[in-house]
Amino acid sequence: MLKKRTSHYKKKLGLSPGSIVYTGDKETQGLFIESFDYNSEFVDKKVHANIEDVFHFKNTKSVSWININGLNHVDAIEKIGNHYNLHPLTLEDIVNTSHRPKIDDYTNYVFIVLKMIYYDKDEQVVTEQVSFILGDNYVISFQEAEGDVFDTVRNRISLAKGRIRTLGSDYLLYALIDAVTDHYFIVIETMGNKIEDLEDNLFTGYSQEEISVQIQNLKREILKVRRAIFPLREIISRIEKNENNFIQDKTIHYYRDIYDHVIQISENIEIYREMIWGLMDMYMTTISNKMNEVMKVLTVISTIFIPLTFMAGIYGMNFDYIPELHFRYSYFILWAIMIALFFSMLYYFKKKKWF
Repeated sequence: MLKKRTSHYKKKLGLSPGSIVYTGDKETQGLFIESFDYNSEFVDKKVHANIEDVFHFKNTKSVSWININGLNHVDAIEKIGNHYNLHPLTLEDIVNTSHRPKIDDYTNYVFIVLKMIYYDKDEQVVTEQVSFILGDNYVISFQEAEGDVFDTVRNRISLAKGRIRTLGSDYLLYALIDAVTDHYFIVIETMGNKIEDLEDNLFTGYSQEEISVQIQNLKREILKVRRAIFPLREIISRIEKNENNFIQDKTIHYYRDIYDHVIQISENIEIYREMIWGLMDMYMTTISNKMNEVMKVLTVISTIFIPLTFMAGIYGMNFDYIPELHFRYSYFILWAIMIALFFSMLYYFKKKKWF
């Protein structure tokens, strides 16, 4: 049964630019709001029930991270957008879950869209859009659902590990993007292990039908990861140029490290992509070889029985005068000749290594 596919774009047909329409499929997701407000001396972590509770972080001197889960709550997103003076096109892109990763510079903030990728418990690739707003002393992140890759960042803030508590919001944004990038490595490593396992299975004669399905699934996974990661090079390159006032020069070096990671991941993706195509060719070659082996055996059997059939056909003709038929031992002699011919041809084919 074919899987029913739905379009994410039909909801936006005919609407004016800047219309805030959620295009995902998690319509029942609850709204979850958490915040981390900190500096080198303190950290204040809270979970908020209302979107208005995080409005005051706009003017604090400490660094604030506001994390919002639940893009289907467009009213709450519109409220925070109005309070933080976010452009309508930014709000539109936040709730458009199929948007390509990108970066936009505005007067009062920087807007970044990324794809967060990780494997779930069933070893399936999960792709979730995450959007960041970098402003003066605050970062706002928007996610479609609960569950992310930012637990290490939360721990570093809570336990004052590293330099995150001593630097500004631009470093916080770096830490969040770096967490996303680090999980790309985990996804790529898992994908590489899957490819190696498939190679081993192909050589050991594993179930061919199951291997073909696994190869197709890997092709989809690698294309999904490739679409998510390749635009990230452009994003980090734009950040490195430092065309805005929100990222300090001393933080640029950290973003360059992300750029190096993205290049490495991109190279691995291309290598694995070629390996997957090679697996498909190897699979088709294996199928062809198996078919050739079957045809070779059938051909040998047919060739052996051709002379036997010829002899049986001669003595099966309805002529009255066939001298051999009147000889007492003709039947046994014919059988002896046919058996000897059978084994002689078998020995000859074996010696020629035709099977």
